[in-house]
Amino acid sequence: MTSAVSSPTRTIRIGSRKSQLALVQTHWVKEQLQKSYPEIAFEVHTMSTQGDKILDVALAKIGDKGLFTKELEVGMLNQEIDFAVHSLKDLPTNLPEGLTLAAITERENPADALVLHEKYKGQTIDTLPEGAVIGTSSLRRLAQLRNQFPHFTFKDVRGNLNTRMAKLDAGEYDALILAVAGLERLGMSDRVHQILPKEISLHAVGQGALGIECRADDTELISLLKAIEHPQTRDRCLAERAFLRDLEGGCQVPIGVNTEINGDQLTLTGIVASVDGQKLVKDTVSGEAKNAEQLGTELANLLRQQGAQEILDVIFTEIQRGS
Repeated sequence: MTSAVSSPTRTIRIGSRKSQLALVQTHWVKEQLQKSYPEIAFEVHTMSTQGDKILDVALAKIGDKGLFTKELEVGMLNQEIDFAVHSLKDLPTNLPEGLTLAAITERENPADALVLHEKYKGQTIDTLPEGAVIGTSSLRRLAQLRNQFPHFTFKDVRGNLNTRMAKLDAGEYDALILAVAGLERLGMSDRVHQILPKEISLHAVGQGALGIECRADDTELISLLKAIEHPQTRDRCLAERAFLRDLEGGCQVPIGVNTEINGDQLTLTGIVASVDGQKLVKDTVSGEAKNAEQLGTELANLLRQQGAQEILDVIFTEIQRGS
């Protein structure tokens, strides 16, 4: 095929979702690439995905992986766009044939944040009263919080970040659990009342990082995109994604992770929990960062031996029944 960058007159087309956060992330990528390649023209093309269109149903009930990526991937395969910028946590671990994960950018804080209604200002998750209404659309967050805070009331919340915040401020919820990275990227750091420690909530696979996906045969573009890759983030996220892929879990399965790199050593912690929070398996592996994906597979096998597969089988069955 013709490479996206083989001609000096060729414009490189970047695909993005239309949400405010997606556009902030995509324009950041564009700016970073423009600094490295001032001679190349980059332009952003927006698309609506299925996940953007269906806002009144819990994510776990409206399908599988790819809710926020499929339309962008079709655009790449049809050569309508050259690459797409994703929140890496939304990108399935198995990509369509002909596409590849070309680069992973430096990670923002991957932790979950507690965002409170005004009446609870100054409180933490440990001090909220019994029955407090906590909003989250993530089964991962829901399962972990139910395990430690069974006295709370949990309620699904959908919509973009501004919509969710408006619902919180209107009193529909007492608190929301959101990604620190998304709040920071939208200039809402002041709304973070507490960054939840990993002992309370392990984050989503890839959370806080951006994944750049493009056609697998466009080797020149892949080489170009390496200019914005962050090696440590890449290794951490490859370990996390291998862990998730090996357990065959989508973004709507209660699987959480935490990764750290010290020198050339990578430590990966993972958790698999039942949706009601009653069952939970957790363990940690360490090894050389260059073997990131093998570490992810090793941890998946370790948790499977401890009962993770039985937990996931129940969840998959419930999802298929539409419960």
